[in-house]
Amino acid sequence: MHHHHDSQASLVCLDSESQWFVNRFFCCMYTHLQAISCGREMTVQKETHVIGGVPVHVYSSGSYSDSSKPLAVLFFLHGRNGSAEKIDPIARQIISLVYGRDDIQRDLLIVTLDQRNHGQRIVEPKANNGWSKRAENNNDRHAVDMYSIQAGTARDVSSTIDFLPSYLFPRGEREVSDWGVAGISLGGHASWIVLSQDHRVKTGIPIIGCPDYMKLMRQRAQRKHIPFTGPYFPPNLVKLIERWDPASTLYKTMEDGNPFLGKKILVLSGGSDELVPWEASKHLLRISRLGNWG
Repeated sequence: MHHHHDSQASLVCLDSESQWFVNRFFCCMYTHLQAISCGREMTVQKETHVIGGVPVHVYSSGSYSDSSKPLAVLFFLHGRNGSAEKIDPIARQIISLVYGRDDIQRDLLIVTLDQRNHGQRIVEPKANNGWSKRAENNNDRHAVDMYSIQAGTARDVSSTIDFLPSYLFPRGEREVSDWGVAGISLGGHASWIVLSQDHRVKTGIPIIGCPDYMKLMRQRAQRKHIPFTGPYFPPNLVKLIERWDPASTLYKTMEDGNPFLGKKILVLSGGSDELVPWEASKHLLRISRLGNWG
């Protein structure tokens, strides 16, 4: 395992050969840590609220409406071809791990939801495919489809932040003090967009995610011998990415225009990952500015 650290952000590279390995690594890690924590048996509570037509799942240690501790909410976003249901064990293990400790200073809720066109929200399965030599698996619109999904999910997260407190605390019993987002693969990409677009989200853990969609997809297209032109990369998509992507923000400055300023971001990337290569992210992360507290 490679661990890169500087004053701006924490960067971890796992020498993984696939996204499956990274996903499995975290499942095993949470299970192991929970087992060695305090030996406590606890029941994780899960409640589901339908917010704007989207099922939103909230994991907790139980009753949290009358606690006086600060309340943190962490979104955990699944990867491509995944679902909220598939990451249910991870959400439960995070809660078990946190509440297995004696020095809890704040309460934690884990929130999951299906990304657009995934899980209960799936409409067109082929839109989740990438470029492939096999005609039955190929999706020429891969670049458009994937960005529309991750960008749309990022908006779903922000919308959920808008409305979730009203569902959890209809009488105003508590306020959320901290919002965070974590995600794997496609969920990592969406996490970067949330961090760049929503000022309320101060903590992020992108896992094998990339903040530079153009660089990521250029490398992927080159490996698949796909030209960087329409119809694979429509001009309007390129303009949108150049205007909206995290890599298009003022991440190099210490001025107010930098959306990452003051945020805490832990980046976990696969050192040998060919689908989401570290090369597509490292240039941005090594020169980005998070401020004294990043």
